[in-house]
Parts: sequence; C-alpha cells; structure tokens
Amino acid sequence: MATQFPDDFKCPISLEIMSDPVILSSGHTFDRASIQRWLDSGHRTCPITKLPLPDHPPLIPNHALRSLISNYTLLSPPKSQPNPSQQPQPQTLISAVISPSSPLNSRLDSLSQLTRLSKLDHALRRQLTESGAVSAVLNCVSSTETVLQEKALSLLLNLSLDDDNKVGLVAEGAIGRVVTVLRIGSPDSRALGCTILTSLAVVEVNKATIGAYPNAIQALVTLLNNGKVREVKEAATALYAICSFPDNRRRAVECGAVPILVRIGGMGLERAVEVLSVLVKCKEGREEMGRIGRCLRVLVKVIKNGSERGIQCGLFTLNSLCCYSEEICGEAKREGVLEICLGLVEDYNEKVRSNALSLVQTLSGCRLVE
Repeated sequence: MATQFPDDFKCPISLEIMSDPVILSSGHTFDRASIQRWLDSGHRTCPITKLPLPDHPPLIPNHALRSLISNYTLLSPPKSQPNPSQQPQPQTLISAVISPSSPLNSRLDSLSQLTRLSKLDHALRRQLTESGAVSAVLNCVSSTETVLQEKALSLLLNLSLDDDNKVGLVAEGAIGRVVTVLRIGSPDSRALGCTILTSLAVVEVNKATIGAYPNAIQALVTLLNNGKVREVKEAATALYAICSFPDNRRRAVECGAVPILVRIGGMGLERAVEVLSVLVKCKEGREEMGRIGRCLRVLVKVIKNGSERGIQCGLFTLNSLCCYSEEICGEAKREGVLEICLGLVEDYNEKVRSNALSLVQTLSGCRLVE
C-alpha cells in the first residue's frame, strides 16, 4: 500500500506512510511512533544527519504534511487492476483531458486514472506538466460540473506535491482558479483547494504571491467562519503556512481572522491557536487580540489542557501579548497564569519549558493593573 504514495509521505525510519508526522530539531520529518522508539532506545542523534540532539528533543507536528497525506487518502482508492496491456497509455489519457471535443465521461475517467497513476510516478507528474495538460486541468477546475471539478482538483494536488512544479503551477494561474473554488465550490472542492494552497505555499515565493492575490486570504478566512469541520481545519492549515510570510499576517488580520480564530479556538480547534501564534508576531495582530476579551481565556484554556504543540503556541502568543500590554499582563496574573507556567518550566518538552520560562519572566516583571 505504501508504494502508492510519494516518497515524501514515508517515514525515513519505517519506510511506511506517516500517520502522525513530526519535525525533529534537525529539520527532518518522521512518523511520531518511529522517532519516539528511536529516542526511547537512547539515541540522541538525528537518524538522517547524525547531528546531536538535546536530551529531550521536541517533536513538532507537521500539520501541512499530515493534511496532504490525509487528503491523499481521501481520494478514491484504486480498484482491482486490469491487465496492463489493456490499460490506456498515459499519453492517451492526457489527450482525452486536453481535447476540447472529449465527452464528459471520457474526461472524468481520464482524470481519475491520471490521479491514480500520478500517485505512483514522479515521471508521469513531470510528463503532465510538460505536455500542456495543466491548462486543461485548470479549465476543469473551473467547471460548473462538481464531479469534474473535484477530480481535477485531486489531480492538481498530486501535481503540486513536486517542488519543481509549485512555481510553474502558480505561473499557469492555479491560484486564481483555486481561490474561485474556495468561494463557490462544493465543500469537498473547497477543502481540496485549501490543501493545494498549503502545498503551493511550501515554496517561499508562492506565499507572497498567494497573499497578494485578490481575495485569497479573505476566502480562507470566510471558510474559517462558515465552513464545515474539514474545510475549517484545512483553511486554518493553509493560513498557518501562508502567514509565515510577514506581509500576509497583516492581511489576515485585516480580513477579520483574529475574532474567528479566537472563537473556533475556544471550541477546541488547537490549529486556530497555532495561527494566532503567527499573527501575534505583527502589531496589528497584537492590537486585535488585545481588543478581544475572550482571547486571554482561550489561551489559558489551551495552556492548561492542550497538546504539547497547543501549549507551546498558547504560551508564545500570551507572552507576546503580555509584552505588548501591561493590562493583559495583569489580567493574566489574575487568571493564575504565573502559577501554571511555574509548573510547566519542569516540562520534558524543551520548547514548552522555554516558552513557559519566558512568560514567567514577563509576568514577574509587570505591575498588577487594578
């Protein structure tokens, strides 16, 4: 089963598809269970680089990769395979997608087969991009036929997985087509569109291009507010990826992301707090969070009860707000944050300890505002 996925989806240790990918401090991604076994065996070097690791290496969830793997598995699984000699050749399938005269059923079948085949074959993905098929796939993305649109998006997601393709797809106009899908597509199409943006945003220049595209960030924020569960998660993941580019943080705040993120963060979606931890790095984000009284309570809740990653992001966000506002600092002290942090400075997770210690220092230095 694992051979049906791109190699980047496989854990370097187990060579199996990752179910919970995490990033080691060396920058490499592993499946959590595999790298944890490696560490539990006493190893304190990266399995790939052999560079030394700290005593308690933090394992940071790779949400972007997990989202890509999750969406990949949602695509229709392959059925029993006919004799290879009876299967259409890739060029025949590509021609059926490109030809304006191809009937709908032929396009649907060709897109389905190309999506399945391109999972296995990097060379086929390259052939697709070099054959002129991208333009035809993008035209299908813009189709009013929901099924055709979803199948084209699935193929487009496959094509976006190769770093060599990411800039080329943007140059072909992929962002505009995907943004339109985010606004008026079906729920499944919108979720796939978010995942495609996350994939394209792996390349730094694409983050700037996506953020500057009219209504791109606004469409993601609207999905955060109005989408179904899968759409909300994928929109938050895309925003997190895109807003690592500084100019996009301000754009997201101006689109009204902060109050929505606070609301859904309060409902238990920790990924919203992760996005807040990026937006708090800009002045506009800090000001907006400071105006939302509920924001502090949501952050405190995550710090008390969240996952390691959630606690880390909650501590960082709250520390940034306390450095920005003595009033927030005083309110945090009244909420018992100092006592919570004193308990976390002994945490085995290095980044949780570091962020907790920074917040303790900030809270200890501020006056209690009556």
